[in-house]
Amino acid sequence: MPIEYSVEFKRKVIQRYEKGESIKNLSQELHIAQSTIYHWRKLFCSIRTPQHTYTPNEFDAMARQLKKLEHYMEIIHQSGYLSSVPLQKKLATLEELYNRPDNPYSVHELCDALGVARGTFYNHIFRRADRSKYEEEQAQLMLKVKQAFDDSGQRFGAKKIRIVLADSGIHVSKKRILAIMQEMGLSSVRVDAKKQFKRKQQYEKQNLLKREFTAGHPNQIWVSDITYFKVKSYWVYLCIILDLYSRKIVGWRVSRNMSTNLVTATFKAAFQERGQPQNLTFHSDRGKQYISKALTGLFQRYGVKQSFSATARPLDNAVAETFFSTFKREEAYRKDYTSEQHFRRSTEEYIRFYNEVRPHQTLNYKTPQAFEDAYKPILSESAV
Repeated sequence: MPIEYSVEFKRKVIQRYEKGESIKNLSQELHIAQSTIYHWRKLFCSIRTPQHTYTPNEFDAMARQLKKLEHYMEIIHQSGYLSSVPLQKKLATLEELYNRPDNPYSVHELCDALGVARGTFYNHIFRRADRSKYEEEQAQLMLKVKQAFDDSGQRFGAKKIRIVLADSGIHVSKKRILAIMQEMGLSSVRVDAKKQFKRKQQYEKQNLLKREFTAGHPNQIWVSDITYFKVKSYWVYLCIILDLYSRKIVGWRVSRNMSTNLVTATFKAAFQERGQPQNLTFHSDRGKQYISKALTGLFQRYGVKQSFSATARPLDNAVAETFFSTFKREEAYRKDYTSEQHFRRSTEEYIRFYNEVRPHQTLNYKTPQAFEDAYKPILSESAV
């Protein structure tokens, strides 16, 4: 009857083998067949690497997993999926992974995985660094210009602000200051100040909605607002435009600067996307971006009526405020954003979900897209 050896005994024999004793000597001393000890070696002999020691079973499992991963990579490459992804999207993904505090991958591994040359990735990073440095300097300069403008009682133009900044050691051109003032919607005292004052008063008195947040058809009334969110060490700003009829987000944009351009660019894109609607009313608060000459002039050219909330009355723009509250609760507060690009992708995904998947109580639990798709204009008798 064959002798039954305990697992502990087998391990001790293999430990002696690992320390240098030959299988032949162990066989003779212990009166155990060499083939048996070879079998034990297969089961219990450790496999050592610089980082870890594996049992044969662990090593075999790892080899099977490696083979499976190789098959996965072959499938991805043969499908041609990676070649269809735009280079800029690959670079943005690589940058996000590279900048994570817990990133375990080398640049070589990251670039090889997505099929991007390391030189291309490094050039992208360095250009981003230079651009980020300029954006930081520009943001600081915008604050200085705004401070000088406010300190003057909003009287100084670019020429006088340049002199004020030069006195404090900041030397920039009048042209650059003028561009910043235009972007921020800062307008100094003008010869036609009385005319400008009356125009501003006219806009400030208009609240066409009066908290009646309903519309009879799409593209009748749009509401807009801006919110902000901190990403790492800086702030990003989100501007949205919402159609009151369907509660659909028809335009949005993310920027590092809360400027007039943020609003005008968002509006222009939405206006074109929605087919340049006629008889449109645009409602917002009285932020400088919304009462700027650039935006009000744009609305006048497009025939858009502008409506404003009363000062310090957020409920006058409750629908936009509610969207931001929902967005932050359901999306932004649940994420740990690593970059502006990460925040922008998250916003894009949520707005798609909000428009196409999330049911709304005010829409009889339809999605904004479904509610808008179901709209059927009422034809006049002459058109029947």
